[in-house]
Amino acid sequence: MESPMVQLLVLAAIAVFLILRLRSVLGTREGFEKPPLPRTEQPESASSKSRHSFEVIEGGPDRDITDHVPEGSPSAEALAAMKRAEPSFSVHEFLSGARAAYEMILMGFERGDLNEIRPFLSEDVAESFAGVIDHRADQGLVIEATFVGIRELQLVEANFDNATQEGEVTVRYVADLTWQVRDADGVVIEGDEKQIKRQKDVWTYARKMGVDDPNWQLVATGE
Repeated sequence: MESPMVQLLVLAAIAVFLILRLRSVLGTREGFEKPPLPRTEQPESASSKSRHSFEVIEGGPDRDITDHVPEGSPSAEALAAMKRAEPSFSVHEFLSGARAAYEMILMGFERGDLNEIRPFLSEDVAESFAGVIDHRADQGLVIEATFVGIRELQLVEANFDNATQEGEVTVRYVADLTWQVRDADGVVIEGDEKQIKRQKDVWTYARKMGVDDPNWQLVATGE
């Protein structure tokens, strides 16, 4: 006859196996993900409905929009127009991409290498970045920067042009990085690699909705 302790150990091993199996299928969820879609439920009977103190209201606010801008605001209307022009557009997914784009573009600029990030820059922004990089090179300055992380990311404004079908979304970033400038002799003349610097930027991205090219381009920068 097996002892209760052995039975408990067997049950515990099965539970651990099931938990690991579920995690391998479902994965782990992090921020800025699209919320899960509600499961389709079977119609309730009249007696079942009477047991509930609430009712389903169809055509409610789009949480993908109202999670980021006030309902009924000009930005909310612009985002809704973008979704009509391109039903697959998701604000959550856009902001997730904007988070990754910020680090990639910012660090490419700091390193003075526009090759990788050029497809994500408008002509005006690319020329502006290139001008600053060329000026630094003429002075023999080298930027050494390390990206630490983004503290805040906020959708500030959205606009949509019905005539051109172009959408614009402005995002505010607050990020941490280490940063220092060396002169032609390798002497540090500004910054400190051991001190974290707070970086604040307001960037505007634009894209024509409903086309095959999914890439947004950085069209304006500010603080």
